Amino acid sequence: MPNVEVSCAISNCTFYGKGNVCTADKIMVELDQHANYDTEFSSELGEKNHIDKANSSTQTCCKTFKPKK
Repeated sequence: MPNVEVSCAISNCTFYGKGNVCTADKIMVELDQHANYDTEFSSELGEKNHIDKANSSTQTCCKTFKPKK
């Protein structure tokens, strides 16, 4: 399996790491029916350093999300 760095802007996730990097061993991503644009272009739209907070995985495209305690 390739070693891939995954960027994440959800700062209150247990797996959120320094520099907007996901530290989870495995990541589950689902289709987000409410996406406003293709995430493939998110860094080009200034989203690379964008930080948000979520209350549950249903508010994200990432099913790996787990709120920090």
